[in-house]
Amino acid sequence: MYKLFFIGTGKMATAIAGGIVKSKLFEPSQIGGFDINEAAASMFTGATGGDCFSNKLALHLEKTETVLIAVKPQVVEKALAPYADSLKNKVIISIAAGVPIEKLETVTGSKRIIRVMPNTPALVGAGAAVYSASAGVEKNDIELVNKIFSSVGIALQLSESYLDAVTAVSGSGPAYVFEFIQAMADGGVAEGLPRDIALKLAAQTVLGAAEMVLKTGAHPQLLKDNVTSPAGTTSRALEVMAARGFAGIVMQSVRAAAARSRELGGSK
Repeated sequence: MYKLFFIGTGKMATAIAGGIVKSKLFEPSQIGGFDINEAAASMFTGATGGDCFSNKLALHLEKTETVLIAVKPQVVEKALAPYADSLKNKVIISIAAGVPIEKLETVTGSKRIIRVMPNTPALVGAGAAVYSASAGVEKNDIELVNKIFSSVGIALQLSESYLDAVTAVSGSGPAYVFEFIQAMADGGVAEGLPRDIALKLAAQTVLGAAEMVLKTGAHPQLLKDNVTSPAGTTSRALEVMAARGFAGIVMQSVRAAAARSRELGGSK
């Protein structure tokens, strides 16, 4: 009997399953997976030690308690609808971006749905996940989801109405940060630093600054003020950012991502 079975075993699913095994929440033998891509199935098994299959999904679902949906949002209905009879009595956890709980209930027939928005830093154990539950979900289901996603980062519960905003901030957010790190490194290279050193310094600086926000609990404005000497180098750099509308661009980008998430989920 599987405690958790993944439908779709791409990088995110494999990272989550790996975190579960590493944290000893479940043993490898208690985790299973299914993917029509045999290479993905093989990678999942290699990384986690759990079983993974590329056929006979209905048979494998009979042997599981909880199912984690990790297929692309565009194929959720096609991938799951044929197995509704096998899914209707299961706890369904979905990380398919933008697919609302109501649609998941319709497609699977289950009333115990937990929708999760994780992000890619889960691949290195530093993820941020937010989850929302349907009315039929039980307390132990919530506890399980919290344990699963806490094994690869932090996990928070919010109303589903917030998930488009969550997608825009933490779901898409790593890409914004990668863009920023690259830009910082490019600036360092333009000033003569070797590329590898500039990139390492930029990435470590972002990591350290983020840790200061999380560990001190101080407002970013205060932390920024602590770095900024009057008429100093930081002040000059921040003047350029303000003149070019840096903060406004980031805010507009987050709102554009949220709008797109609503479009993908069929809401406005």
